Amino acid sequence: MKNTVSTLMQQKQSGDKITMLTAYDFTTAQIMDACGVNAILVGDSLGMVMLGYENTLPVTMEDMIHHTAAVARGAANAFVVADMPFLSYQVSVEDAVRNAGRLVKEGGANAVKLEGGAEVCEQIRAIVKASIPVVAHLGLTPQSVNAFGGFKVQGKRLEQARKLIADALLIQEAGACAVVLEGIPAKLAEIITSRLTIPTIGIGAGNACDGQVLVYQDMLGLTNGHTPKFVKRFAEAGELMRSGISEYIRETKAGSFPAPEHTYAVDDDVISELLKEC
Repeated sequence: MKNTVSTLMQQKQSGDKITMLTAYDFTTAQIMDACGVNAILVGDSLGMVMLGYENTLPVTMEDMIHHTAAVARGAANAFVVADMPFLSYQVSVEDAVRNAGRLVKEGGANAVKLEGGAEVCEQIRAIVKASIPVVAHLGLTPQSVNAFGGFKVQGKRLEQARKLIADALLIQEAGACAVVLEGIPAKLAEIITSRLTIPTIGIGAGNACDGQVLVYQDMLGLTNGHTPKFVKRFAEAGELMRSGISEYIRETKAGSFPAPEHTYAVDDDVISELLKEC
């Protein structure tokens, strides 16, 4: 059954946790969809995990449309959410609606996601008015990395916590259908979740949220270097890939691959005639 805004809302109301993962290509989306994930986020995190950038800021609308379209073709049932990249919605409301429309029309997204609270409520209202569902994003918002001075937990101080609660209520009033809470204290996320009627999706925000999202490369052990505290590695797919690739290299160099079972046969008389001609 196709996951929709309505089914996600029903999950919050019934206490059925929402599952969301990032994906950026057709094959991965197909696998996740077959596993029954409720939603797939085509995150601007692709800038780091797919394109090798230091952060999400260089990601373009063309990048997001390209990857969203690939995911949408592989996601028969998952609710596909596409990130709006940096400066695709901050400059003007008109830009926000136009770019959100492109992610739906050209990318096949079911919803768009943008970062911020009170400052983006006008954009949320306009996008929703254009019949495009909007997922909001509060807390550690990666597009604000320079303003934050790095990837830092948000909401630890009283004034920050108060603002996050107020922003959550404002984006809900503006028409957001869900909100991602990233990098905030678990108890604060629990308060926000209890105050909202729309689902909260946590990433580094504790288990009281209505659902969870992770970058799939992190949770499958595909990334190297620093792993955020909130990430659990559910598998070591990176080790499996390295083992398989190393074995491929070894067998190819040894001449044991391809073996006879991996090759195509031809009648001996065909070869005999060819050899005569040579």
